Amino acid sequence: MKKKVVVLIAIFALAAAGLYAADGAAVYKAKCASCHGADGSGQTAMGKAMKLRDLGSAEVQKQTDKELVAWTADGKAKMPAYKAKLSADEINAVVSFIRTLKK
Repeated sequence: MKKKVVVLIAIFALAAAGLYAADGAAVYKAKCASCHGADGSGQTAMGKAMKLRDLGSAEVQKQTDKELVAWTADGKAKMPAYKAKLSADEINAVVSFIRTLKK
């Protein structure tokens, strides 16, 4: 009986883990939009002051996912690192969301 309970708990835990997927748009809105803008254009007070690139531009979109993940996780220039604030799944989800901003 105990073995069946342990197996059922394990199955539910794996299923729950598989169902959770970070919502890139929600994470972006909460952590990125204040500087980069809701549309990624960087046309916010902070974005203009820091002269941020448009995330939908060809210049940004030509970067590999690996590069965008590294910039988000480790920071780059004036952008702070987010690896201590976001999980790897959340960072990957944000990068996927950034791809949707392509012009």
